[in-house]
Amino acid sequence: MSGSFSLSVFGLAGAGLVAIGLFGLIVQGAAFRKILAFNLLGGGIFLLMGVIARRGAAAGFGGDPVPQALVITGIVVAFSATALAVALLLRLQDAGEQNSAAVDDRDRAARQGDA
Repeated sequence: MSGSFSLSVFGLAGAGLVAIGLFGLIVQGAAFRKILAFNLLGGGIFLLMGVIARRGAAAGFGGDPVPQALVITGIVVAFSATALAVALLLRLQDAGEQNSAAVDDRDRAARQGDA
């Protein structure tokens, strides 16, 4: 009975993470917060997949290693995608600062030329 209870708790936690992640993706405007919300969404999905795999094993079916392998592979891919997204975000912010600095220099030079 306690095994079923813990699976229910983990299932509810996974559903909660998915809900928070979706809410964050929809509501948040900042790119970094969207990346974090996407990671919460992925973590919730991984947790739900693990719960589904354990319920199948608890119901008398053989323990299926495929969902476990999918979750482990998904975690590795999610980590890599997050690292790439953060690197691209930092690169975009750096490029935006360089462009804004160039515009400021041109504006400053134009104002000094008018004076």
